[in-house]
Amino acid sequence: MKKIILSIVLLSIWCCTETSKKTKNEWITLFDGSSLDGWRAYNGDQMPPGWKIVDNVMTFTTAQILEEDYDYKGSRDIIYGADKFDNFELYVEWNIPKGGNSGIFYHLKEGYEGSSVVGPEYQLLDDENYAEIHNYELKDWQLTAADYAMHVPDTTQKVLYPPGQWNSSKIIFTSNSVEHWLNGKKVLSFVPWSENWYKRRNSGKWNNAPDYGKYKTGYIGFQDHGSNLSFRNVKIKKL
Repeated sequence: MKKIILSIVLLSIWCCTETSKKTKNEWITLFDGSSLDGWRAYNGDQMPPGWKIVDNVMTFTTAQILEEDYDYKGSRDIIYGADKFDNFELYVEWNIPKGGNSGIFYHLKEGYEGSSVVGPEYQLLDDENYAEIHNYELKDWQLTAADYAMHVPDTTQKVLYPPGQWNSSKIIFTSNSVEHWLNGKKVLSFVPWSENWYKRRNSGKWNNAPDYGKYKTGYIGFQDHGSNLSFRNVKIKKL
């Protein structure tokens, strides 16, 4: 009888271990083209105006904002609020128009005036046309695949498709290393919370944002910067 009980206990431990490994190694779909379940506004309880599913793609356009929503005062950035993530591999396909601007946030915590003052951002931009269209001088830390206002991508490895075409981005985050990938090529890596990381944070744009990047777990989010946006095949692995 004791042998049977011991066998059952060992089997239970093995099953729990295998389930944990399976969860960490499997992709979790955040957007499958058919539902916005789990998504909502940053600091909100529903999606902001202008966001819809069009042809299996998560889209934002100003044309999709209804007249009754003109007085909306909440955040237009969105988060996947059904789960929080610490170490992860995130994959996203995105499409922005000429002059477009957006970003991918992670480790977001709510309760702040905006996503950018707390969550690190993988920048999405029309590098070629943005400056001319908006009469704005871009810095290298504002270009696509940058760790916004912190780290600059390697331009020799960077392949960015033009506005209107689909690009793919990947973020791999662990406490030892962060990697930014663009269209299948690694373009950036850095060590989070290192001496160099703190030096960058405390001497630049985030000098007056003391909670920027400090959280080690949080929500995934997308930035609405006023331009049309399209996202598809959004998935994540817990590492």
